[in-house]
Amino acid sequence: MSSAHVRLTITEGVATVVFDNPPLHVWNAAMTRGLAAALDTVEGDASVGVVILTGAGDRAFCAGSDIAEFATMRAPGEAVARKLRPQHELFARLASFPRPVIAALNGHTLGGGLEIAVCCDLIVAEEQISIGSPEIRLGVFPSSGGTFRVARRIGAGRAKEMQLLGEQVDAATALAWGLVNRVAPRGGAVGVARELAAVLLRRPPRSLALCKSVIDAAHDLTEEELIERSLAASDEAFTSAESAEGVRAFLAKRAPDFRAPSDFLTPPGRSVEQPVERSVEKETHA
Repeated sequence: MSSAHVRLTITEGVATVVFDNPPLHVWNAAMTRGLAAALDTVEGDASVGVVILTGAGDRAFCAGSDIAEFATMRAPGEAVARKLRPQHELFARLASFPRPVIAALNGHTLGGGLEIAVCCDLIVAEEQISIGSPEIRLGVFPSSGGTFRVARRIGAGRAKEMQLLGEQVDAATALAWGLVNRVAPRGGAVGVARELAAVLLRRPPRSLALCKSVIDAAHDLTEEELIERSLAASDEAFTSAESAEGVRAFLAKRAPDFRAPSDFLTPPGRSVEQPVERSVEKETHA
């Protein structure tokens, strides 16, 4: 019987999800359920504009799957039913989450940890960490979206180099390949992620979601379909309260205030000046 924690804190528009299954936060069924519960909470809170994922401590973001679970799933179809399909459903939800998601890789990011990271919109990696897909060394391969999501970020050739050889890359290489967006000094990933979050919180949230949805469809639709998707999203953006505020601010030569109370941001009864501070901890058992 194994257990795992997924901790959620919401403060001033930023939801921080911390993987806390020491020492290396290896991923198991309990953590799948915990992250799903955290996303449920975040999705229901209109005050949240950005999500940050990170690992507790300084050793790992997530060092992959709990290998002990593998031995309990030997029958045909069992691994798919008990592990892989639930992970696919959760990771797909994370990849299409309507608010920007930032992965702050504060330690080694391997296997399933990388599969989670590449579901995020932006990735910050600390300079000392290793990133890789070592699954092939166990006679399996990245089975929860890592094959295609890594390939979409860095191309098929480099994805195959990582996943067929099962070798790790350092943060500098990951940055050069486009696998991560920023490299931070040791201990600085969450800080850089919060700086990015502060910028995103000044951007119009509905337009962010619309822009993200078109980018995410780039590998799945034809150019003609993408044009229609973009035009539909643009029509919504151009006729929104966000656009009206952006135009007013431009003409008045002031910064736009997209976080002001409005019909597209703040739920009834909550003032944006009131910071949301809440800690939610989920403990489940595999």
